[in-house]
Amino acid sequence: MSGFFSEALQALAAWPGAALLRRSSLAYLLLNAAHIASIGLIVGAIVPLDLRLVGLFRRHPLPVLASFLTRIAAVGVVLTVLTGVLLFSVRPAEYVANPAFLAKLGLIAIGAANALLLRRSRPWRSVAAGGPVHRRVRFAAVLSIVAWMGAVVAGRWIGFL
Repeated sequence: MSGFFSEALQALAAWPGAALLRRSSLAYLLLNAAHIASIGLIVGAIVPLDLRLVGLFRRHPLPVLASFLTRIAAVGVVLTVLTGVLLFSVRPAEYVANPAFLAKLGLIAIGAANALLLRRSRPWRSVAAGGPVHRRVRFAAVLSIVAWMGAVVAGRWIGFL
């Protein structure tokens, strides 16, 4: 690690909020629970939407589902990132050396980039307006399921390495 990066991690670990989380098992427990609940919002919104996009649950209209579930997932992502940064602050040097943590970050980046690129595409706008589901949208839905579920698995894996 470079000197600046190492110093930044040390400064984050020395932050009073991180110190509080290390001292208070209740605060850490509640924050961890909030992180898991936030992940539940993402998975609980994205997976059903992605499954609908790949062809399941056809009786449910995509324009209604897409609008509602993407908003829920976005809230989940914001809350997950916020709680995740706070959890990271407790032991930042250990986390950046953990391959599972790095895999989790990579999978989150893939899932988020996939969602942002898809939402800006013409095929997505067509689906959101009630049009047919294009192959590109189906592929993005499969990639989304793999990325987000992979991030969940990698997140659980962190504690085992």
